[in-house]
Amino acid sequence: MTLKIDIIVDTVCPWCYVGKKRFERALALRPGIDIEVGWRAFQLNPDMPLEGMDRGAYVEEKFGGMERAHAVNSSLKSAGEEEGIKFNFNAIQKTPNSVLSHRLIRFAAEYGVQTPIVSAVFDAFFLEGKDIGVPEVLARVAGSAGLNYEDTLNFLQSDRDTDIILAEDELARRLGVNGVPCFIINRKYAVSGAQSPEVIVQVFDLAIQDKLDAVSE
Repeated sequence: MTLKIDIIVDTVCPWCYVGKKRFERALALRPGIDIEVGWRAFQLNPDMPLEGMDRGAYVEEKFGGMERAHAVNSSLKSAGEEEGIKFNFNAIQKTPNSVLSHRLIRFAAEYGVQTPIVSAVFDAFFLEGKDIGVPEVLARVAGSAGLNYEDTLNFLQSDRDTDIILAEDELARRLGVNGVPCFIINRKYAVSGAQSPEVIVQVFDLAIQDKLDAVSE
């Protein structure tokens, strides 16, 4: 029984990292199912300059100041710890434009390593504070996850697939996605947000039952 799962994320969204971990725990609750996963792009900050923005200025604009940001980060750190993530928000000096990292994830699909690359990008940004809007930085991240550094760098320094990433973002918005993560199962069921494994499993079961019903008809 194979489920096709499209996961819409933004690489600068900490809840997407939490959601990925919870999704993986949900899969462990249903070891008998096969999945085909495709990672899709979304931009929480579609107007972000290509060079990114100083983290302090971004936090001020997004949250209205550090006090509110600390409150948000506190809840995120608690959620992260439950999933084995040690968020290091203090290490982040710049909030990047995420298109480049989305292009890397799409590039990784050609080599069958999309999910490991997603993990590596999340780790680089949220644990190490690396600027994932810089081609050389991303190419090194990709190299640590099994991609060739030079090939990846050449790809990132081109503009290949930029139009596809922007189109994915636009399509998600047209479909009504206004927050991430969002998990779409068999193009029928959607799970919005970093839901618990138990909630995600319920949707898996609905999709599986659909397939069983279709076979029995």
